[in-house]
Amino acid sequence: MALDDGEIMGVSHKTYLIEGVQFHPESIMTPEGKKILENFVKMVKNK
Repeated sequence: MALDDGEIMGVSHKTYLIEGVQFHPESIMTPEGKKILENFVKMVKNK
């Protein structure tokens, strides 16, 4: 993932279930933070 300026804001390993973001999705200032966390929990449950 990257912003429009090309700054990397998230990573994902191609082989292992390793993901990371460069911000706090749980913050009240993140418009879709709750959805990001919900999707993460669903993804982990399905692995």
